[in-house]
Parts: sequence; C-alpha cells; structure tokens
Amino acid sequence: MTKKLYHDDSYLQTFSARIIEHDIENHGILLDQTAFYPGGGGQPNDRGHIVTPSGSIPIHKVKTIKGEIVHFLPAENPLPDIGISLECVLDWNFRYQLMRTHTAMHILCGTIFRDYGASVTGGNMTPMQGRMDFEFSSLQKDLVKVIEDAVNTEIENSLQVSWRTIPRDEAFKIPDLIRTKINLLPEQITEVRVVEIKGLDLQADGGTHVKNTSEVGRVRINDYKSKGRENKRIYLEIFD
Repeated sequence: MTKKLYHDDSYLQTFSARIIEHDIENHGILLDQTAFYPGGGGQPNDRGHIVTPSGSIPIHKVKTIKGEIVHFLPAENPLPDIGISLECVLDWNFRYQLMRTHTAMHILCGTIFRDYGASVTGGNMTPMQGRMDFEFSSLQKDLVKVIEDAVNTEIENSLQVSWRTIPRDEAFKIPDLIRTKINLLPEQITEVRVVEIKGLDLQADGGTHVKNTSEVGRVRINDYKSKGRENKRIYLEIFD
C-alpha cells in the first residue's frame, strides 16, 4: 500500500520514492509513497515529473485503480525497474491553485450550510475555478451577492484550516460531517479523513487544502443556474 504523503503535508513539492510494482496494462508504476494526489472528490489529479537514472519522465495522469495509486507514464517511455529510487517533483503552481480552489469551495459549502442549511449534491473544480450543486430551492439572484460577500468575509477572517484522520464509527457520530446529499463513503473505508475550517466547516474529505483561508484570494460567484426545482448550481472563480 502506497503511503499517501499528500494527506499529511499538502505543501510537499518534491519527495523521494521507490518503485514497488508495475501496472503493465496502464503503463504505470506504483510507489512506496507519493505526494501526487490521484484525483477524487471533484479535485483533478496532480501532475509533474519523476527523475530516473535515465532521465526525467513527465507524469500527467495519476489514478487510484483497485485501491492502488498508479502513476501513468507516457507510452514512449519504458517502465523503470522495480526497486529503484526516484526523485519526484510536483507541478507546484497547478497543485497550489487547486488547493486554493478546494478550500474556497469548502468555504462556500460551509457558509451556505450555516446560513441556509443547504446540502451539497455535487461539485467539480479546475485551477482557480469551481462549481458546486446544492439542494437549495430558495436560491434566487438577490442571494448570490450576499453569499459571495459572506464567503469573502470568511477568507478575510484568516481562519485556520486543518485535517486529521479518525475512525469511521467516530466520524459518523459527528453531526453533518458528511455534507453530500448521498453518503459516498464505501463500507470498506475504516478511517475517515476530515478537513476543518475553524469555526465554519467540518467535512469528510480526502483532497488537498491551504492552511489558512487568507491564502485563497478573493472569490467571485460568476454564475448560478437552476438544475431543477430543488437543485441549484453555483459557479465561482478565484482572483488575486
């Protein structure tokens, strides 16, 4: 099992790792540890490169397959030998923008849940942009600016962001921890990683975040759409 370095330190930009297995079907490698986030929860996978004895190889796709994190290599690059050690480098600008975006989405989620009691039904993000779907029948145009101002207020409040892992049974005793409308945690998951924005939000989440809301930057809600009588979609962007 690969050690998930991104769960402990989302600011890790370089790391050393050893190849423990090949994934021949996907032309990929498994490492003993990785800081490359494999994607999930609406957050795209990280990208970067690895440095082998024969040179540098780009990594553009990382994915969890059957419980294992696979780092895909370009077809033209032979798979490096099992057992060798690598230096691995993340595309830090790409990662950090996603960290800022992910935290912004949690601020949006926490603010709407606190002020309107609306549950999340879905979401997705790219660097500095995201969208979230809510069960929010009362959302009207006049509320959009109110929500945007509330989100930016929490950013300016410089709230601490932290994460930790707790047993599954303990997690389900925390009211409203699972903010999605449908519980997406498979039964085989025995421990749950939670991300907390102090005084605002506490959610089960496996992605990467900044340590303080002040790192996010200003947020603009640039659109919203009705996806049905109950469901509304909010689009946001981040700017410096």
